[in-house]
Amino acid sequence: MGATENKELVRRTYERMFNHGELALAEELVAATFLNHAAPPEAPRGPAGLRATVTMLRTAFPDLHFTLEELVAEDDTVMVRVTMRGTQHGAFMGIAPTNRAVEQAQIHSIRFADGKAVEHRAVRDDLGLLQQLGVLPNRG
Repeated sequence: MGATENKELVRRTYERMFNHGELALAEELVAATFLNHAAPPEAPRGPAGLRATVTMLRTAFPDLHFTLEELVAEDDTVMVRVTMRGTQHGAFMGIAPTNRAVEQAQIHSIRFADGKAVEHRAVRDDLGLLQQLGVLPNRG
């Protein structure tokens, strides 16, 4: 598969899995050895790890929505810039529900092999997210 097909896999991941909760797609989208470098070390690898991430986010933010802002691919790697939005109505990373709306900028790098994601890295504004949730004070 080429860059165009890999970009489509990233679109499907965000649109169908993260935005609509279609967890069964994980088997189609990621390899059994899929490694998410942005997940906690104890997180499972492969499709189970992706399902766990989607479930955790959709439980914490039931109105979760990712907007794809930019999608660039070269060879076996896709870079995507997204904006995550949602309202925290469930526990999130040990934080009790705050009922606050959040918006977080993120950049993801996904490497593909044989038509499936095999590796993921992310850069997120976690400080800004914690400030929006009221866990940390805004400095500025």
